[in-house]
Amino acid sequence: MSGIRLNFEDPIKDSVTRIRFAPQSNNLLISSWDSSLRLYDVETNELRLEAQIDAAVLDCCFEDEFVAFSAASDGSIFRYDLQTGDHSAIGLHDDSATCIEYSNETSQVITTGWDGNICFWDPCSNQVSRSFVGSTSLVESISLCRFELLVGTGSLVRKYDLRKSGAAMQAEELPMSISVRCVRSMAGWEGFAVGSFDGRVTLQTDTEEIGYTFRCVPKSKNRKYHLVTVNDIAFNPCAPGVFVTGDYEGQVIAWDAKSRKRLLELPRYPNTVASLSYNHTGELLAIASSYTYQEANEL
Repeated sequence: MSGIRLNFEDPIKDSVTRIRFAPQSNNLLISSWDSSLRLYDVETNELRLEAQIDAAVLDCCFEDEFVAFSAASDGSIFRYDLQTGDHSAIGLHDDSATCIEYSNETSQVITTGWDGNICFWDPCSNQVSRSFVGSTSLVESISLCRFELLVGTGSLVRKYDLRKSGAAMQAEELPMSISVRCVRSMAGWEGFAVGSFDGRVTLQTDTEEIGYTFRCVPKSKNRKYHLVTVNDIAFNPCAPGVFVTGDYEGQVIAWDAKSRKRLLELPRYPNTVASLSYNHTGELLAIASSYTYQEANEL
């Protein structure tokens, strides 16, 4: 497997927080601590959009090929017109907004923040349609697949059914044997993967066809485990069960969930792997290698 490095005329000035391929093209959305959201055409090596706001952009997502959203450190939620470059705020958390997803099924933007709230925004009216306290501890990660919203916090994954509302929208709590750093829905199965702060990954399907925990990094020569945070996980959309992990020490490894085998290990990156994303055909894998401020979060 060979790779190319994306070079920008105006380089990203601070750490990358999230990368996401567009739903049906090879446009790559990039959010970063330098308060910018960028749209990069991987095929033509062209920067199509660079939008600046007044705070660090901590997460981003697509609605479709023409609209994107971001979550920022000042709590603001922004909508971007990717054709004109226009952007405007559609919502505000009481503290930093850390995670964002767009639901095609409900036409809502879903966000979480350090205020503990899970908010559902109507991007057309710029109003929150519903909001509730989803966690008293920091939400590390969220993932969305159709009507199933996964929220990773502490040693729990909370599962919400978006078809329900009000009191009926109670989370199914799934205790983990690991401390959650990231949670990602599986492509091709009803289930999810969780990456931990101590280098382990848990895979779990609703049918219990798959359910196990393993360490990404084997024991060292002194027979002790080397604890390395798994920062992100990405599933190949066209190869069910195939996924990659990216960790704090710059390792990217491909795995087969069903056979429980390591498929490929890429040469180590010089910096932490901050984010991973497959394109819609599963033929391209984008890897963001960047300082992640993890040390600051641990102080």
